[in-house]
Amino acid sequence: MQERSTPAALRPPLDRPAPRIGFDVAAIGTLAVAAIALPAYASVYVLYMASLVAINAIATIGLNITVGYAGLLSIGHSAFIGVGAYAAGLAMLHLGTPLLVNIIIGGGAAFAVGLVFGIPSVRIKGVYLAIATLAAQYSLYFIFQQWESVTGGDRGLSLPPTHLLGLGDVGFYYVVVLIAAVLAVVARNIFRTRLGRSFIAVRERDYAAEVLGINVVHAKLLGFGIGAAFAGVSGALTAHFLRLVNPDQFTLTVSVFFLAAVVVGGRASIMGSVLGAAFMTLIPEFLRWVLASLPLSGQTNVAGLLSPLREIIFGSLIIGFLMFEPRGLMGIVERLRGRGDEGAESEAV
Repeated sequence: MQERSTPAALRPPLDRPAPRIGFDVAAIGTLAVAAIALPAYASVYVLYMASLVAINAIATIGLNITVGYAGLLSIGHSAFIGVGAYAAGLAMLHLGTPLLVNIIIGGGAAFAVGLVFGIPSVRIKGVYLAIATLAAQYSLYFIFQQWESVTGGDRGLSLPPTHLLGLGDVGFYYVVVLIAAVLAVVARNIFRTRLGRSFIAVRERDYAAEVLGINVVHAKLLGFGIGAAFAGVSGALTAHFLRLVNPDQFTLTVSVFFLAAVVVGGRASIMGSVLGAAFMTLIPEFLRWVLASLPLSGQTNVAGLLSPLREIIFGSLIIGFLMFEPRGLMGIVERLRGRGDEGAESEAV
């Protein structure tokens, strides 16, 4: 009897050039030293922005798992972040649970909700799936806003401060960066397993993947669930970080923000997710600095100018990168390293 061949997406690469390990180790080592040393030299504002970048990177990695690797278009990601934030906030208020327990609760709650809203992906895809996730976005936002007895409605939840390692904000920064680094490694290693390669196979050709023995339903649901779990962890950290959870933190605009971070950083790339999250988080601050530096007449409201510019820039960045650099910032980095398409392929899997 002829032995059934293993799908190419599930086989380890045989003829791919070896990555430049020395460069990678040096880059990771430099980032680690910089992250450890940052609190000694940075202001409170810089530390705040660094923590926010790390939190957003976790959510962006989750969305990249769903969109970039599993090929499931989702524009309701901020709703899953909200599930994690509310779950962690409620646990902290009513059960007095510590941060690490709340992270598990937030990630688990978002994973369960992600599985539910991932069910349409079994039957539909493309723009129809995007519309289904849009329904999830508005449905969950409605719950956040209207279930006042639980979520606090528009007022939201006010949380007590989180004290870690006796270091205040510095301790929280170290914990957030550590969690982001661990989850980035976990996400990268997922795609070295059969499950991760099944995501890629389903993304390329779901019918062919099913013929080759891959459980497409299982892969699609887990693609949504795992991505939502990362979003839930990000939401739990956001709740502790801002000490406030309200519906306006989880709007459609926030979902578009994370989708832009995936496109700008590079789809199907964990490092691209980190780059995209950092870029999209820091761009509004850069614009605020530019507007504040301009010799504008009168008492110009910088925040009022920045608000409409934010949406315009998000949309322009998505269109621009899709047209001129589909591989995002990670594609630019790979070209600078001289790896070209081969480097992008090795990063993707």
